[in-house]
Amino acid sequence: MTDRDRSATDGPSPVDERAIRDRLVAEHAEVLDAVAAAGDAVEAAGDTLVTTGDAVAPQNETTATDTRGAADGELTDGRALGAALERELADGGVLDRLPGVLETAVDAASVELVAEPVAAPPYVTVTGRGPVLRGPTEDGRLVVVIGAFRVERDPCRYVRTPAPGRTVVQVEFER
Repeated sequence: MTDRDRSATDGPSPVDERAIRDRLVAEHAEVLDAVAAAGDAVEAAGDTLVTTGDAVAPQNETTATDTRGAADGELTDGRALGAALERELADGGVLDRLPGVLETAVDAASVELVAEPVAAPPYVTVTGRGPVLRGPTEDGRLVVVIGAFRVERDPCRYVRTPAPGRTVVQVEFER
């Protein structure tokens, strides 16, 4: 979100979102690359992933919901995609490193968290777009999205973010 997108009552962001993003890209390139690699792995396995409740399993175990849509190669099930991405991140040890990314963002914003972040909701969640890091402060909430996928609306589907880097880091301060 840019300053011109904010309502008049919100006013300008109290933090420099671009500077925070730039610092995250500079200091956590390895984590961002690992998120991109997890996105690539999930994309490659997308047609064999199915949901089993809250988990995702190979298709030969259960055939509940395929992450692919009717059109060949389209990822349309955001919940299954998020679960598969979370599993890849956990298996690679990346999920446990995401609170450190959030702490860097908070430090770059010159704000303080109201609690210590952990690699679990509400601080770290994984959606169909990628990891979402939330840092509650006294004045609002710092939100960082590491987008491995983006949503296209017509038709509704998830697609990998374009190169270079294959992730998009978005930073926003919500009041």
